[in-house]
Formats: sequence, C-alpha cells, structure tokens
Amino acid sequence: MTARRGPVLACSVVGAAVVALDGTVLTVAQPALQRDLHAGLDQVQWTSTGYLIAVASLLVLAGRLGDRYGHHRVFALGALGFAATSTGIALAPGIGAVIVLRVLQGVCGALLQPATLGMLRTAFPPERLGTPIAVRTAAIGLAAAAGPLVGGALVSAYGWRSVFLLGVPPTLAIGLLALVTGERKPRPQVERHALDPLGALLLAVALGLLVHGLVEAARPGGATTGALACAGAVAAAITLARHERRAARPLLPPELLRRAPVVAGLAVLLAASAALFGSLFVATYFLQDVQGLDPLDCALRVLPLAVLMVLGAPLCPPLQRRFGPRRTATAGAALLTLGVLLLSRLDATAGAASVGTAAALLGAGFVTLLVTATSVIVHRAPEAHAGVAGGLQQTAMNVGPALGVAVATLLLARVPLGGFVPAAGAALPALVVIAALAVPAALALPGGGADRRRTRPGPTSPRPGRRSCVRS
Repeated sequence: MTARRGPVLACSVVGAAVVALDGTVLTVAQPALQRDLHAGLDQVQWTSTGYLIAVASLLVLAGRLGDRYGHHRVFALGALGFAATSTGIALAPGIGAVIVLRVLQGVCGALLQPATLGMLRTAFPPERLGTPIAVRTAAIGLAAAAGPLVGGALVSAYGWRSVFLLGVPPTLAIGLLALVTGERKPRPQVERHALDPLGALLLAVALGLLVHGLVEAARPGGATTGALACAGAVAAAITLARHERRAARPLLPPELLRRAPVVAGLAVLLAASAALFGSLFVATYFLQDVQGLDPLDCALRVLPLAVLMVLGAPLCPPLQRRFGPRRTATAGAALLTLGVLLLSRLDATAGAASVGTAAALLGAGFVTLLVTATSVIVHRAPEAHAGVAGGLQQTAMNVGPALGVAVATLLLARVPLGGFVPAAGAALPALVVIAALAVPAALALPGGGADRRRTRPGPTSPRPGRRSCVRS
C-alpha cells in the first residue's frame, strides 16, 4: 500500500486539477466556439449545462461503483473516457456533436471525481489524509486560477478546439497509471452487494432536475421552468427517501448518513460553495459592467482569492491537528462570511485594494472550509463507503455553486440597474446569510486538536517526573 501512495496521490491531484481547469478554460472559449460553429446562445449554454447535469446526477452512483469494483478501475475508466471525449469535442463538426460529447464527458467526469477521494481514503491511513487532501485542493485552486489565462492564450493563438486538447495528455497518462497501480487486495464482502439501480435512478433524476432548475432559474425568463424542475426534484427526492427506507441494500448507506460529522461536512461545503460562487458571479458583473474593467483586469482584481487558496491549503492540516476540525472550520466560515460582507459594502468607486481584501478573505475562508470539511467527510466515512462519501462531497460542490448563482441572478433581476453595485443590491446581503449558515454547520464538526490530546495521555505515556511502569 505504501509503495502505491505516490501514484495514487498523482492520479488524485492531476484528475481533480484537470476537471477544474476544463471548467474555467471552457468559459473563455465559448464565444469563439459560438462564432465558429454558427451556434445560438442557448446551444452554447447547453455545452455547460449538459455537462453539469450529467456530473451532478451520477456522482453518488459513480462512488458506489468505485466501492464495489475498485476506485482505481472506475477512475481509469473516467480518465480515459474524459480524454476520448475531449479529443472528440476538438474534432466535432457542429454544435450538436459538441453538446452530446459534453454530456458524455460529464458522465466520465462523474466517474473520475469521487474516485479521486476514494483512492486517497483506501491508500492513506485516516490520520494522514489531511496533507494529500490539502495538496489536491491547492492543485484545484491553481488550475482554476490559471484556467482563464491559459484558455485565453490558447484560444487567441490556436482557436477554441485547442482548449479541449489541453486535457488529453494528462488524463490519458493518469488513466493508464491508475490501471497499472490499481488495487491488488480483494474488495470487502459488503461491496459485492447489489447496486440499488432504482435508488440510483431516483437520485439521478432528483439531482439532475435540481441542477437544471437552478440553471434555468438563473436564466432570463427561466423562472417558471426552473420552479417546475425544482418541484420535480423535490418529488423525486421524496420518492427516493421512501425507497431507501425499504431497500435491503440502499444506495445511500444509513451507517454513512447517520454520522453527524459527515452530514455537517456536507452542509459546510454546500453553504460555502454557494456563497463563494454566487459572490464571484455578482463581483464579475460589478467589475465589468459597472467599473468597466476588461476580463483580464477583472481576473487580476480577484487574484488574491486564488493565491490564498493555493498558499493556504498546505497550512490547513497543521491547523486541524493543532485546533481540531471544529475550530478550524469555524474560523474559515467566519473569514468567508466577512469576505462576502465586505463585498456587499462596495460602491461604484471601490478600488483594487477593497476588492482584493475581500477576495483574499474569500480565498482564505473557502480553502479552510474545503480542506477541513473534505478531510472530515473522507476520514469519518467507512472505507467500504469511501466512494459514496466522495460522491456526496462532489455533489455538494456541484449543487452549491448552481444554488449560489441562481440566488444571485434572481435578486439581481429585481434591481436591474443599481443591483450590479453590491451596496445597492440585495444579492450579496442574501449571500452573506448563506455564508453564515456555514458557521453552525462547522460547529457540528468534531473537536479534538493538540490541546485535547495533551489532556488525555495514552496509557504508555509516563508523566513528567515519574518512572514508567512499562518494561522494555
């Protein structure tokens, strides 16, 4: 197991970074894609929406597949499929083919993402998970920050197709590496039970409708369609809950969902990601439409967010060891809430220092919550259900941003002129409330830390000034 930790960490980090990079570079490439393929705006939006719905609806099922058949196998399938669909998109003749391939790429992304955490859970002992998760988080932050710059340079020099070829070599390499270094030990008996296909279908329908409803609600004129989709998601969720209570082998294991730290960690991630991405959505419109900055200047104003994510991630594991997850996450939630609050006070004359300070607080708070909550979820999940835990973590990280952007869009639409100025609108104050919801969720995480360990010495640890009674 120890000899394979290096390849496992490499696969997890590169896989997560490639997915993060893919999302940011696509945003830069969409205008050129629309012009080249003579596509409508709604068609181009479905290149993102189709991918997001496919990912969100299949993450938990993909995690269960990893628990049953091995996370390395599922990861390899997802990575190689991601490389194949990326190549296909780069060669696509029309917008219809791009949309279909993006949906298939979303399926592959759903297979890949939970396995990046499931592999870490099975390769590293629980007490040593903090550092690999922090490295993975730092890579995600770096990829997200570099995406607009790399994507802009590639689109300018080689066209939109080049951004899809960017991820082919790394995903091909890590897919093959995962096949070579896969698990050799037999899977536990509990993982060979049925997959609960009806539960998987109901969960996919509920999550797919929820994400589609949130995306539609964020689109001008899509409030009615969004509300109907969200109502359908609620109905599917109720049906799922009834089915899971009666199922002999439910898709969502009760022993996982009864663990308060896991549920609290998911709530932290949902609230934090909704607040962050909703705030960035509002800030982007403010900086570009109100202050007249171009996309590059806008990215530079919020660059402290990415810098703090990259630099802050390695600091989170020692903070957790020193203060425990509860206090560490509570501090992160306070920083995130303060960052959104500072953004909400900006007026039309706000300078780079004010925006940069708020962005730095957002980055510091979010990375603390992301690393801490993810560590708790993966650590506290039984190894036999590590894939489902990873799927739930990734689901929260996909649904949260859609929720935050939908809330911001609906409230911006109510004040079409002054709403883009944070101090004059209602969107950011609402997101402050959402960010603050991470505080009680963080308080439900486990305590611990160095102080607790010092007050509870082990049985073989002699007190100062006394001889040990344990013979060597």
